Amino acid sequence: MSTYPVLQKKVQRMIQENIETRETLQRICSLLRDEIPHYDWVGFYFANHQTKTLHLEAYSGDKTEHTQIAFGKGICGQVAETNRNFIVDDVRSQDNYIACSVAVQSEIVIPIFVKGVNIGQIDIDSHTPRAFTEEDEAFLEFVCLEVAQLYV
Repeated sequence: MSTYPVLQKKVQRMIQENIETRETLQRICSLLRDEIPHYDWVGFYFANHQTKTLHLEAYSGDKTEHTQIAFGKGICGQVAETNRNFIVDDVRSQDNYIACSVAVQSEIVIPIFVKGVNIGQIDIDSHTPRAFTEEDEAFLEFVCLEVAQLYV
């Protein structure tokens, strides 16, 4: 049985607790990384549309030097421009991939929309090739809809 319905409820509760936004994001990152074995790094990036950059707000996993990413650069930067989900089964197959760790094999990035504007994204790295399924994608879309409520 999938753990996603249980995690959906936990995410909803975290959003409804009305604690500081960054703390809520941090708790969601930790929850997902702790509860889903193939989520080895979980982070939220948010857009500055004037400078066309993404800024890391919260994450769980190994420290990263990628705290700011230009629109168009890497998988996250591409999602900032295309406004579409991006699943990469093998990061080495992507010419525009930004390597965070040699252990990363696959990645999924899902945008967060508020009033039709892509304000940010959730980024998940996995040390497992082809780690992400349609179930992961649907679950993370749900998480992004919940997180969007923090910014309405």
